[in-house]
Amino acid sequence: MIMCISLGRCLSLPSLYRRRYSSLNVAKTEGVEQAEVTKDSSASPQTAAQKKGSTDWEAAREYSEKGLIYEGRIDGFNVGGLLVRFYSLVGFLPFPQLSPYHSCKEPNKAIHDIAEALRGSLISVKVLVAEQATKQLIFSEKEAMWSKFSGEVNIGDLFEGRVGSIEDYGAFIHLRFPDGFYRLTGLVHISEVSWDLVQDIRDILNVDDEVRVKVISIDREKSRISLSIKQLEEDPLLETLENVIPQDGSSDPTSSGASNTYSIEPLPGLGTVLDELRQEEGISDLRISRQGFEKRVVSPDLQLWLSNAPPIDKRFTLLARAGREVQMIQLTTSLDQEGIKRALQRVLERIP
Repeated sequence: MIMCISLGRCLSLPSLYRRRYSSLNVAKTEGVEQAEVTKDSSASPQTAAQKKGSTDWEAAREYSEKGLIYEGRIDGFNVGGLLVRFYSLVGFLPFPQLSPYHSCKEPNKAIHDIAEALRGSLISVKVLVAEQATKQLIFSEKEAMWSKFSGEVNIGDLFEGRVGSIEDYGAFIHLRFPDGFYRLTGLVHISEVSWDLVQDIRDILNVDDEVRVKVISIDREKSRISLSIKQLEEDPLLETLENVIPQDGSSDPTSSGASNTYSIEPLPGLGTVLDELRQEEGISDLRISRQGFEKRVVSPDLQLWLSNAPPIDKRFTLLARAGREVQMIQLTTSLDQEGIKRALQRVLERIP
């Protein structure tokens, strides 16, 4: 298996919601009153209403700590999300924490129109934040749906999906379940979009595009699903390895054997990369061992690939390709695979 070198980063969101929506739990909407108890100056501090409010905050904290699902009634909405009743309290469900079920069911409907249609209905939520002192009560429908449906998702599963949003690092895909509804959302990292080199994911995907994806990893603790589009197709580089550059270097008239190592001219730009790699600590030797031609142009730009195969006598295999031409490089090093990746990253940062 050949792995293209790429870097990615995922962000954790709960603290973001805590900051962004800290003031929204006291927002009002037409026809909806907050459940916050107003203290009567003539009443005893231990009124029944105060006791009930305190008890309900304790219940909210328990739901949060135990990850329990609550069926709350939607009392209304404001500019940022839904107002959901939790016993005598009213909490806030930010629109980004709605499951994809609603937007994919009516893709042409504005979010506030969807919210208006949901008024008075029940919704399954988990409590993200329950802080009585600051009156913060924040819900998530996405987390509730994860608990309900993530057990039906396994590595290797194929799903039809819809592109929900696009970031520089990848596309979020809403997954359609066998019942026809979109229940969960996963991420296709930019490196998993295509076997071709992708500079801008927006050149390939658009919001609301229908795509087919494969589940490649699941982080059940962080409620994350990683997806791939390109792994539904055969890696064109595998064809190169097996057919264009056979191991004996003699089956294809366009390939060059190890005996011609020093007559192989590096691909444009590759010579500079190899010279810089030789300056990295831990790398003792680099040489182009074979070359050949692919049946199609995968990318006109120079690409470097690092084999996942275990090293033999401290030798790793790098593959360089540009246009139809591909070259195999034997790299002798004391570094492990991660060390080679870091060395390559440093080299590419130095080269203008």
